[in-house]
Formats: sequence, structure tokens, C-alpha cells
Amino acid sequence: MERLAIGMIAVALALFLAALTIGPAAIGPGESLRALIAGDAGPLTLVMREIRLPRAILAVMVGASLGLAGAAMQGYLRNPLAEPGLIGISGTAALGAVISIQTGLAASVALGLPAMALVGALVGVALVVALAGSRGSSLTMILAGIAISALAAALTSLVLNLSPNPFAANEIVFWMMGSIADRSMTHVWIALPFMALGWMILATLGRGLDALTLGEDAAGAMGIDLARLRLKLIVGTASVVGAATSVAGAIGFVGLVVPHILRPFVDAQPSRLLWASAMGGAIMVLAADIAVRLILPDRDLKLGVVTALVGAPLFLHLIYKTRRQLA
Repeated sequence: MERLAIGMIAVALALFLAALTIGPAAIGPGESLRALIAGDAGPLTLVMREIRLPRAILAVMVGASLGLAGAAMQGYLRNPLAEPGLIGISGTAALGAVISIQTGLAASVALGLPAMALVGALVGVALVVALAGSRGSSLTMILAGIAISALAAALTSLVLNLSPNPFAANEIVFWMMGSIADRSMTHVWIALPFMALGWMILATLGRGLDALTLGEDAAGAMGIDLARLRLKLIVGTASVVGAATSVAGAIGFVGLVVPHILRPFVDAQPSRLLWASAMGGAIMVLAADIAVRLILPDRDLKLGVVTALVGAPLFLHLIYKTRRQLA
């Protein structure tokens, strides 16, 4: 376990430095880092502190949030196919952002888009809690999440369908592809409080998730309050996923693939998988964001497109491998 932790931290630090120093300008890593740390108020210092640093920090925050939420969802539902968007929060957050773009709020108010996305996430978690109920089962929570996701997707499609402005519709489509380009430290400070709250909540689920591997009846006999565990899972996941969606758009497959890959390395123990998936998610998003800059530097390739192109085939391979092991 210590080797895994040390290795993942080393990879994350290396990718973070790469994310800071890789860009369209032919400037060496040493010069870039000197401009970031020492600073001379020149153009390079401005680029490093106002563009590259917030982008790299957001990659870590978004990746860690999605990885952690995915591990928590899979541990609670005891299903490796579960992912953070299952409870509908990402859909309602995206709907809030889409409404802000369509109504012009995103253009007229500097922070209108992330603010409306966070409002959408809060509405989503309220609906999940109301529909699932305090004594509902995990199946009830899944059904509530699916219903809310479907409703949010339908309303998003309706907004696109009725949009009289083709430029707004185009902006909505590109935003929903997911990206952390052109973000500032303001976006970091908007998302950080919600993500920090979600991280703290989800980090406390380890004991309950370990107990659930024995079944709900056994977990209850061990003193685990399943209703409280479910509520903490919903609130924690909503906090991190809602905040991530508000600043980065829809980025898929991170919370689905990362826990699945890392599970054998932690002996399939949910409490260990939580921190490992947080680190793995940060690594995946950092690597994907670096790939965005290297593959098509002259085109606005979206981060969510890269994670989907990498994550989907990898996940299909993992499913095939699992089937062969069970055969």
C-alpha cells in the first residue's frame, strides 16, 4: 500500500509540473517555473499564474472529486458499474449551467454560469433526498437518480431545441463536452469550499463501506446506520460532482474507470479505494488535459471528449477481462 501511495503521489506531482510547463509557446520548463515562483510581472508570469496554475489546480480538484465519488458510489452499491452521475446531480448541475447560457446570465454576470450550475446541483440533491426518503433502499436512490437524470437531460434538450440563438446553442454544446481551459483562480475558489466539504464527508464513509461488503444486514448488525450512510453519500457526492460540473462541465468516465482499475491494487477494500481513486482521478484528468494540448494544439479539443475516448475502450477491456476470469 505504501508503494502504491508513493508511486501515485510521484506520478501526480510529475504530471502537475508537466501541466504547468507544457503550452503552445516554446518556453523551457525552468524558465516557466521561475516565472511562476519568482515572477517579474511580465507576460510569462501572467500566463503562469493566471492561466496555467488555475488550470492545473482545477485538473487535480476535478479528477480527485470524480474519482473519490465514483469509489464511494461503487462501494455503497457494491457494483463496479456505478458512477457519480447515477444519482442525477451532474445532470441537474449541467441543466443549471445551460439555463444560464440560454438566458444570457452567463454573459452578463461574470460568475453566472458556475453559480447556476451549483444551484442546479443543490436542486438535484434536494430532489434525490425527497424521492429516496430517509428510509428508502439503495434501489430507491438509484431509481430516483435515474428519473432526475432523465428529466434533466430532457429539459436540457428542450432548451437546445427551443433556442432561437444558434450561438448560444453552440456554446451550450461545447460547454457540455467538458473543459478546464480558460479558467481562473476565481473558479478554483468557487469550487474549493464545496469540494472540500464533499471530500471530508466521503472520507468518513470508509468503515461503513467496508461493512457493506458483508451485506446490509451484517452492516446493520455491526452498528452501521445505513440511512445516515446513504444521506452522507448523497450529500458528499453532490458537493464534489456539482462543484466539478459547475467549473468544468460534464467530464465522464473518470469516476467509473479509475476505481475499477485500482480495485485489485487495494485488495478490493472500499476504504482504501477511496483515497486511491482520488489520486487516480487526479492523475487521469491531469494526463488527459496535457493530451488536449499536445494532440491538437491549434484546435479547441475538449477534455471530456478525451476522457471518453480513453475511458470507454479501457472500460470495455476491463469488462471483457472480468468476464474471462469468471468463465
